[in-house]
Amino acid sequence: MTLAWTLQPFATLSVPELYALLQLRSAVFVVEQTCAFQDIDGHDADALHLLGRTETGELAAYARLFPAGRSYPEASIGRVAVAPAFRRHGLGRQLMGEALARCAAQWGPQPIQIGAQLYLRDFYRSFGFEQVGEGYLEDDIPHIYMLRT
Repeated sequence: MTLAWTLQPFATLSVPELYALLQLRSAVFVVEQTCAFQDIDGHDADALHLLGRTETGELAAYARLFPAGRSYPEASIGRVAVAPAFRRHGLGRQLMGEALARCAAQWGPQPIQIGAQLYLRDFYRSFGFEQVGEGYLEDDIPHIYMLRT
């Protein structure tokens, strides 16, 4: 399955696009992971939003990208999510590949830091990320900081 990708600042998102990305994030990070947390955290306005849509226009994958100095000293990628209905098609790999390429296109080659769920460590390692520092709990879910230099 191949997706059509767009990268948009918050101000250019249409109401249906914003609704779809918030719905996807809620389905994955709140409902699926049974984690009550403040997803709408006040940082969306500062992010670039990467949306991967199917040929019918349905949002299947999403991530938000930040320049260096916004979330971490390095550029960062967060809220990485693939809709449950579209899993097992390699879209997580497509999404991360696209996010990394878009970061490089926007801000040039530079380190990227993420806060990753611990169980995804090997997935992110396959993209060149390495764990930095100790693990931590975020909303009772084990996480680690990872850096791609």
